[in-house]
Amino acid sequence: MESARWGRRSTLGTQGFRRPGPEGLALGNASFPSNQAGESSSQPRSAPVDPGMPLQVSDYSWQQTKTAVFLSLPLKGVCVRDTDVFCTENYLKVNFPPFLFEAFLYAPIDDESSKAKIGNDTIVFTLYKKEAAMWETLSVTGVDKEMMQRIREKSILQAQERAKEATEAKAAAKREDQKYALSVMMKWLHKQAEARRAMNADIPELCDLKEEEKNPEWLKDKGNKLFATENYLAAINAYNLAIRLNNKMPLLYLNRAACHLKLKNLHKAIEDSSKALELLMPPVTDNANARMKAHVRRGTAFCQLELYVEGLQDYEAALKIDPSNKIVQIDAEKIRNVIQGTELKS
Repeated sequence: MESARWGRRSTLGTQGFRRPGPEGLALGNASFPSNQAGESSSQPRSAPVDPGMPLQVSDYSWQQTKTAVFLSLPLKGVCVRDTDVFCTENYLKVNFPPFLFEAFLYAPIDDESSKAKIGNDTIVFTLYKKEAAMWETLSVTGVDKEMMQRIREKSILQAQERAKEATEAKAAAKREDQKYALSVMMKWLHKQAEARRAMNADIPELCDLKEEEKNPEWLKDKGNKLFATENYLAAINAYNLAIRLNNKMPLLYLNRAACHLKLKNLHKAIEDSSKALELLMPPVTDNANARMKAHVRRGTAFCQLELYVEGLQDYEAALKIDPSNKIVQIDAEKIRNVIQGTELKS
């Protein structure tokens, strides 16, 4: 339909259906073919009704051209908000309790471009045929209950598959947008870091520092103590100064990444974790724990940016370094569940 997706249940009135006024499509329009050129029929039917079952609607009317079917269905006073429409290429159902309308369509329609208009207590469907031809009837004839149920089940499966494909496509597009934004941000951060290094090459203010304050190891320990007291900004300042004194110490970047994670500076956390991993090459036993932490911190930042595939790659890299780490195992499984759609994001 024009603003609601076909092939899955939609609630009329809440999914953006157009509600025309008197100008809406009306059956009997002179531009439609007569009963000779095309087909126009009202199909009253009468059958015993089980009081516990929905009341089957029979007082609908329809017209057709070679390319489209125009179906008019009265709502019988039922509020539009209480009306559900479900349509696939071979099946149309309108449920508006206590009434129900079903059509097992004579031939396939293009349910993506087909639409509905609502007005004057009536829904008017415009169903575009996949193949240009005149239909003998609106619904196929000679369909028993078993065949009807098979058509219903097939239609539901088709709708679910299309909904899944649409969700996956939307998620993929979102991930591409996020990756592009991340790439732009990382380039900007890199340029900023280069500019800071150029400006601070001489570090003239070091002359005002005490002798121990000029020691990168002392500053690292100072930053660690500040981190332990949750004074993350002060810890970052300590690591910043240490890095200016010695930019080849991977633990400075690794610890600063932990601070950025706490402060939700996610792009900076990714940048520092990546720099730490770069400085921790080549991989050896002595730096295994630091490499594992760098992957976990970068993976955590990716996940908080909803880049779960990239986050999982880092967690799996961490598990290759420390396969027995239960916490990392549990977190990696949670990320897999999010990717597979089996667990909602917290």
